[in-house]
Amino acid sequence: MRVLLCRLNGVPEDEAEEVRALLREHRIDHYETPGGRWGISVAGLWLPDDREFARAKQLLDAYQAARTAQARAEYARLKAEGRAETLLDRIRQQPLQFLFVLAFVAAILYLSIQPFFWLAE
Repeated sequence: MRVLLCRLNGVPEDEAEEVRALLREHRIDHYETPGGRWGISVAGLWLPDDREFARAKQLLDAYQAARTAQARAEYARLKAEGRAETLLDRIRQQPLQFLFVLAFVAAILYLSIQPFFWLAE
């Protein structure tokens, strides 16, 4: 029976390619479904035989643990060098997007608490 190994929605292409290579290297038969034109379908890696799922999941978990450790080490190195990106850096890079999101949050907050002010009158 077919089984979904992992979803690929929002996964960087380099990571997806590394997972595909890992499965090929260990001769685990798999296929991929795309996310569709608007990205609302399930983009994922599937195994046609669920008997391989435990082995594939174990390989994937080990890969993800190694990738996480590598990303954390890279962030620690950048932070030690003073080159790690901060929230202020992101705001400076895209100030209009930040202001739009801030206005959106303020509008949602206002609409959420406005009925309570009406009840208090």
